[in-house]
Amino acid sequence: MAPPRAAKRPKLEGSSSSAHAGAPQRGEDDYVPGNIVEIELCNFMTYDRLVCRPGPRLNLVVGPNGSGKSSLVCAIALALAADPAILGRASSVRAFVKRGEDSGHVKLSLRGDAPGRDICITRKIDTNNKSEWLLDGASVPKKDIIDVIKKFNIQINNLTQFLPQDRVCEFAKLTPIQLLEETEKAVGDPNLPVQHRLLIERSKELRVLEVTVKQKEQTLNNLKALNAEQEKDVQRVWQRDTLLKKAELMKKKLPWLKYDMKKLEFIKVQEEEKSFKMKMEEAAKIWQDAKAPIEELKKKKMTHASSTKKITNQINQNTNKRREVTDEEGQLSARLRTTFDDIEDLKRQERSRQQRISNARDALAAAEKELQDLQPYEPPRAEMAQLTDKIAQTTCGINELKLRRKEKERQLAQEKENLRKCSDRLKQMESKNNKLLQALERTGADKISEAYYWVQDNKNMFRAEVYGPVLLEVNIQNKTHAAYLENHVPNYVWKSFITQDASDRDLLVRQLKHYGIPVLNCVNNSFRCEPFNITLEMEQLGIKSRLDQEFEAPPAVKNVLITQASVDQSYIGTDQADQRADDVVKLGISDLWTPRNHYRWSRSRYGGHVSANVDSVYPSRLFMCDLNISDIERLRSENDELKKKVEGMEEALRELQKGQRKLEDEEAEIRKKKETIIDKVRFHKKRREEIQRRVGMALFLCSFTCSLYNILLFSLDIKRRTLEDISQEEDAESSTRKLTDQLAKLNDQRFRAVIKLKSLLVEAVALKWSSAEKNMAFIELDTKIWEMEKDVKKFEKDAVHAAKGYENCKRITQEHRQVLLKAKQHAESISVITEDLAKEFEKMPSTVEELEGAIQDTESEANSMLFLNQNVLQEYQNRQREIESISTKLEDDKVECERCCSEIETTKGKWLPTLRSLVLKINDTFSRNFQEMAVAGEVSLDEHGLDFSQYGILIKVKFRQTGQLQVLSAHHQSGGERSVSTILYLVSLQDLTNCPFRVVDEINQGMDPVNERKMFQQLVRAASQLNTPQCFLLTPKLLPDLEYSDACSILNIMNGPWIEKPAQAWSAGDCWRKVMSVEAGN
Repeated sequence: MAPPRAAKRPKLEGSSSSAHAGAPQRGEDDYVPGNIVEIELCNFMTYDRLVCRPGPRLNLVVGPNGSGKSSLVCAIALALAADPAILGRASSVRAFVKRGEDSGHVKLSLRGDAPGRDICITRKIDTNNKSEWLLDGASVPKKDIIDVIKKFNIQINNLTQFLPQDRVCEFAKLTPIQLLEETEKAVGDPNLPVQHRLLIERSKELRVLEVTVKQKEQTLNNLKALNAEQEKDVQRVWQRDTLLKKAELMKKKLPWLKYDMKKLEFIKVQEEEKSFKMKMEEAAKIWQDAKAPIEELKKKKMTHASSTKKITNQINQNTNKRREVTDEEGQLSARLRTTFDDIEDLKRQERSRQQRISNARDALAAAEKELQDLQPYEPPRAEMAQLTDKIAQTTCGINELKLRRKEKERQLAQEKENLRKCSDRLKQMESKNNKLLQALERTGADKISEAYYWVQDNKNMFRAEVYGPVLLEVNIQNKTHAAYLENHVPNYVWKSFITQDASDRDLLVRQLKHYGIPVLNCVNNSFRCEPFNITLEMEQLGIKSRLDQEFEAPPAVKNVLITQASVDQSYIGTDQADQRADDVVKLGISDLWTPRNHYRWSRSRYGGHVSANVDSVYPSRLFMCDLNISDIERLRSENDELKKKVEGMEEALRELQKGQRKLEDEEAEIRKKKETIIDKVRFHKKRREEIQRRVGMALFLCSFTCSLYNILLFSLDIKRRTLEDISQEEDAESSTRKLTDQLAKLNDQRFRAVIKLKSLLVEAVALKWSSAEKNMAFIELDTKIWEMEKDVKKFEKDAVHAAKGYENCKRITQEHRQVLLKAKQHAESISVITEDLAKEFEKMPSTVEELEGAIQDTESEANSMLFLNQNVLQEYQNRQREIESISTKLEDDKVECERCCSEIETTKGKWLPTLRSLVLKINDTFSRNFQEMAVAGEVSLDEHGLDFSQYGILIKVKFRQTGQLQVLSAHHQSGGERSVSTILYLVSLQDLTNCPFRVVDEINQGMDPVNERKMFQQLVRAASQLNTPQCFLLTPKLLPDLEYSDACSILNIMNGPWIEKPAQAWSAGDCWRKVMSVEAGN
């Protein structure tokens, strides 16, 4: 960023005292309102950041081609709300954002009306074609910016004010009419263009009015003649219409007569309805009177039902009590039977006790005998120890074999994994994607495969789909077209990865940084591709397709190929197109592929001439690549060796399994022998345990170290005590006596229960008798009610029949009412009876038949009058109305024509003298400037009477002494001569302009040094005048030894890696010697 200027520019002499009336007043720093005070760019075209402060007069923007001079012009235009199309560079603002950035801005400071106050306009742009406007830092709509621009009369679309590099040639192509319009906007009275447009509109309007007046007068005469011829026929038509109107009047009475008839019928039906209503009310009264006694009987019936229900409840309670007494008696009977059973059990237990005493004595004798017969047993411990050692040795051998087998299995699994990986690599080498990755590696992308597999393994880390490398995403079948596409697209694109989200792009850039792989971000997939259409001219020249139509790819990938390589602008042709390549460029095609050559055409921005570049077509190295055979053979041999190794290890593993099974069989045999010995020991142990069980619980109290002999002695003692206990048990007779007493008590309780049951049965019989009486009374009431309801139903049937008759009559009355209402509505829709109409109706027949006959007679009389033209009256009346309408419009048009002529004369009296004076002043300055350059030129007004749309300004120049003055055009003058004429015309407008600044981009290109030097002197002289607006002249070079004045400011634009320090030295206003010392230091 350049620091502020060290000193204020000195004010030109007389700048405040000699200014003509109405000119803007210059401030202390020599700026006038609307001048550009400062330009700030950020991420705009070629600039990262730039701050520029132009001078108030002539600003010479100097710099080599491509350094960014025209970028400054584009920034001024876009900041002042210009359409990007007028710059001739791009159609949208996103093209002006610096490549690689998402957004940028342009800031323009204009001198305001108040001294020392600047107006700051900022436009922010981004790659989404969006713009944001700021006025003095506040966000505003674009309309507010346009209002500020109009306030200072800034016209970016006016070539006399704003002439960018890409539109210089357009100025020479301006017709005299267009030149006049641009000059009126740029200089002179601001009312001139308004008056000119008004005169053009009014002259067109006048011509239209004159033609309209003539046409209407002719039409009016023709219509009057036609009406005069048809007056007799019209009289007969009127007579016929009178008869038809009379018939129509009769027809109006006819529905009212029919309505009267319907009304009489309705009154009759209404009387019948009243009669049926009286009959229905009488039948309903008889029915209600018959229903009253039945209701009384029903109430009595309900009382009997309530009493019966109460008795029934008492019967149920009695039944429950009898059930309880019966259950109690049953329980007592069961207890009685149980007591008898207990007595029988005591008898059986006594017999059992005697038997157990006998058995105990026998068991004691047997135990004493077994104690005498028992022999001691010693288990074979030596043999058991020997077998245990053999089992341990065999188990160790088996465990060792298991370890060796486990190690072999681990080695086998590892070798199988190596075999699987080798097979996978071999398959990858032979797959399409791997071929393409190998092809990219051969072009320098050594780590493209690692990057590809990393992206495939980490897809879950991305928000949107990630594509790449681009080469793998493109599918193209034709080998020739594959060669075209590969040679057309830059190599960095093929190895790039494509993201669709900014965060995905940042993540992928960080991860792939050490791989050296580029990442492209596609924000919007809804790209607009140029429509594909092969015209007849293209087919004749051998053009058959377009490059973007010959391959398939995801939308994001195709968008990148279109934006980065413009594949939608490249066409494909046959050998015929190769032979007629000179004719292809005439169709506007800038890129063409043929089987042998690649043609590219470009158009110069300066002269417009076309240059061509022809390259040979090289075969595809990426799409049609071959496999690396040596690597594949190496992998195959490695795969075979691994297979053999795996087979050998599997055979060794099987041998180990056989040895393990043999040892396991030996171990099983030894264990079998050991089990036989153990079973024998268990048998003796079981026998000992059986004796212990016979001893009972005493065995568990004894120590296991006791001898078997002591155990048997203790068992004998237990048996003796058991025998004594059995002998001391209670006698059975005493128990029998106790049970007999209990039996007597139970019989007494059972007797009392039977007495209670008897009383309950007597009570139940009484309740049953009462219930039967109540039921009989209920049945009698029910029968009586049924008989009475039978009579009531007859009365109800009569009442219902009367009601149906009444409803039917009521329905008929309603239908007649509807018919009567419709008849009345129909009659009213035809006519509403007024006093006059009632008088007419009195004169007509009073019956329907007579009225219909009168209508028929009147219509017959009217129809007897025949006409050749049935529409004669309508045509006559239509023409009469048209005559009146045309007459009125004709008078209005004549008045409008006179008003238009008067307005044209008034406006012309104001506009034409002012325009002639303005053109005369321009001509004086233009001729004088040409004379100073030793050539001749003049500016004149081309007048065309009242045809104001054809008025124009003619610029005539002569650059040779022997030549004649000729109108400036591309056909008569060279490019340099047109440039001289253009800049001198612009200089001639300097004193007359009312715009704050003017921009001219590289107008001196194509001039010879002599004319360029003279032109520059004219510019410097014009810039030194008091009323000269601020001027920007952009040029890549200046001639040496030019004359400068204080009105000149030189803005150097340079770029390069070592320009920063010299730029700082220059911005401080230091001398060339210091700048050189800075350069030497670097």
